[in-house]
Amino acid sequence: MSRYTGSSWKISRRLNYSTSETGKELNKRPYAPGQHGQKRRKLSEYGLQLQEKQRVRFTYGVNEKQFRKTFNEAKKMSGKQGSNFLFLLESRLDNLVYRAGFARTRQQARQLVNHGHIQLDGKKASIPSIRVKPGQVISLKEKSKDLVVVKEALEAVVVRQDYIAFDEDKNEATYTRLPERAEILPEIKENLIVELYNK
Repeated sequence: MSRYTGSSWKISRRLNYSTSETGKELNKRPYAPGQHGQKRRKLSEYGLQLQEKQRVRFTYGVNEKQFRKTFNEAKKMSGKQGSNFLFLLESRLDNLVYRAGFARTRQQARQLVNHGHIQLDGKKASIPSIRVKPGQVISLKEKSKDLVVVKEALEAVVVRQDYIAFDEDKNEATYTRLPERAEILPEIKENLIVELYNK
């Protein structure tokens, strides 16, 4: 199954959850798209679990195969499986490029990585799913520092997560530690995803 390239706003409305984490998608029409979007329908237990999984999957922009693979990796780690799963997704390079403020959306961050504008510890990194370890430094290539989209994104940053240290002079972001559960996707009930996959 390939990556979804359709309207992210429609997906957010369908899932009743802002996948961009801005809330803009639900401001005007906070109901599902289509002719019957405003009709309430009660979801089954399976429907709720599936909806929660889709919320996380579309938030991080990963396909089904990558999502399941990451979940299986989290299963092998010590601690809570659901929290570990979210920490692994949060540690993806494209997500941290977005969290650092180099891009305004995760899709834009993915494109910056794919096009070779991003460096990890001073070396070119062009795979969005690279797992970044605490202590590693994310930076822009020298030629990419003047990109208009990057400048606009950095100017638009209001606040960054506590687990990212940003050097304004060098335009470098350091992934200082794994995030705490309360710092990421507070509305998500990851236990539903664990229940779905462990059936």
